[in-house]
Amino acid sequence: MKELTIQATVENIDAVTEFVEEQLEALGCSLKIRAQIDIAIDELFGNIAQYAYHPGVGPATVRVELTEDPLAVVLTFIDHGVPYDPLAKEDPNISLSAEERGIGGLGIYMVKKTMDGVDYEYKDGQNILRITKKI
Repeated sequence: MKELTIQATVENIDAVTEFVEEQLEALGCSLKIRAQIDIAIDELFGNIAQYAYHPGVGPATVRVELTEDPLAVVLTFIDHGVPYDPLAKEDPNISLSAEERGIGGLGIYMVKKTMDGVDYEYKDGQNILRITKKI
């Protein structure tokens, strides 16, 4: 397991992506899986940066783990910000046009569709969001 604790700012999305990419390359993940995970990082860490501590800034931890049965990479995003379960919101109706659809929810919807598992819990004053991608 490797982890990075960094200030939850939009400017740090690239640093988080680079940290995770290093782990994924070492695991031999395909470019497709890495691209899907990169999009998930952008969405999830971006949401933490924009909303968890608003209007202030606070730390976030990103943990990368490998499971063996099934072979998968698990990314865990942890922050001490405002409790928020992004999975509680209903999925957007993607059959509607952008104008008809409400704002928000599309990013987490994409994460849910491209990952093999997405879990959220609020525990000990922390938002803990895990994504799992089989490799």
